[in-house]
Amino acid sequence: MGDGVGVEGLLRELAPQVLGFLARRYGQFDLCEDAVQEALLAAATQWPVDGVPANPRGWLITVATRRLTDQFRSENARRRREDTVATMAGPEELVSPGADTDAAPESDDTLTLLFLCCHPAVTPASQVALTLRAVGGLTTAEIARAFMVPEATMAPRISRAKKSIKAAGSRFVMPPEEERADRLRVVLQVLYLIFNEGYTASSGEELQRVELTAEAIRLTRMLHDVLPGDGEVAGLLALMLLTDSRRTARTTADGGLVPIDEQDRSLWDRRQIEDGAALILRTLSRGAVGSYQLQAAIAAIHAEAPSAEETDWREILALYLLLEKMTPNPMVTLNRAIALAQVEGPQAGLDLLATLDDNKFLTESHRLDAVRAHLLERAGDLAGAHALYLAAARRTTSLPEQRYLAAKAAGISQQTTGG
Repeated sequence: MGDGVGVEGLLRELAPQVLGFLARRYGQFDLCEDAVQEALLAAATQWPVDGVPANPRGWLITVATRRLTDQFRSENARRRREDTVATMAGPEELVSPGADTDAAPESDDTLTLLFLCCHPAVTPASQVALTLRAVGGLTTAEIARAFMVPEATMAPRISRAKKSIKAAGSRFVMPPEEERADRLRVVLQVLYLIFNEGYTASSGEELQRVELTAEAIRLTRMLHDVLPGDGEVAGLLALMLLTDSRRTARTTADGGLVPIDEQDRSLWDRRQIEDGAALILRTLSRGAVGSYQLQAAIAAIHAEAPSAEETDWREILALYLLLEKMTPNPMVTLNRAIALAQVEGPQAGLDLLATLDDNKFLTESHRLDAVRAHLLERAGDLAGAHALYLAAARRTTSLPEQRYLAAKAAGISQQTTGG
């Protein structure tokens, strides 16, 4: 456990436990979060050299509490704050871990933290950043690297998020019962955003950012442990596992993109497929079905097909129809068009795509052009496909996608010129 990788994993596991302990005891989430980050950095420096202490959670709580006390002392109302801290915790507790610091964390700490980080007063981008830092235990520098922005840009974003939570008067408690379902939906959206940014990076040299997909899966698994009976939490975890199972086969040795119908399925992670398929099978049998469960069911059909040709596209099309009725969304319609083209031919898919031409979200993205180019190529309109592949390549900021789309256009040029 003394190696760097083991220490990193342990710190990420302990981060929400330690923050939950401090926030429940002292309040002031923003100050507690800063103190925990400093304790995590201290541990990341010392533990690989000195070894992991016998009581790592207690060690982190002790160091974070000392940092918190220093923060209290440094403020203008020093004496009043010191009196408050002294009332809440005796001096001996600030020096060494008390008996209760090694107790099992309260079961709702992770959920409470996620709800707090995904507070409606915080913007979606800041919700993602704060979740990765407070619940995931990532440093600001790590989050900045993952999203390819300077640390100087990410730090104020996280700071603003904590200030927004403080200004909203939020405390470290579960939201009222009537708000929990809506807040949980936001939590799931944030975790899915983290996963998607890792699975297909929106910009940059790499197609995938494995550290983000791994963190999204870890946090969603943690949430599933807290809420084992929630179908949508299970559905999201299953969707992530089934989708991530294809990761190794999605790129060539030089980082090029490989579409699903051309992937070497022997490279797919069978353990993830089995775990994800079993999870979605269990949750679908429980009753009400949500959008993540439907998406996971679609992913399971892809994952369990022996080959691209043996994929059950009729079942996928039926599931997309259900999903579109449940959550009308241009991306769902785009994916339904792909499935429809597989079942009824490329023209049927093109006709459905035409209904999306006025959608600003898609017309400003490269995805509509890319899918239309693929269907035009299948329909035999090579000139139209060539133009749209190039248009899609110009729109995307992901270099692997850009190279793939440009290569598709080049391949059509060779066909038409006989080169």
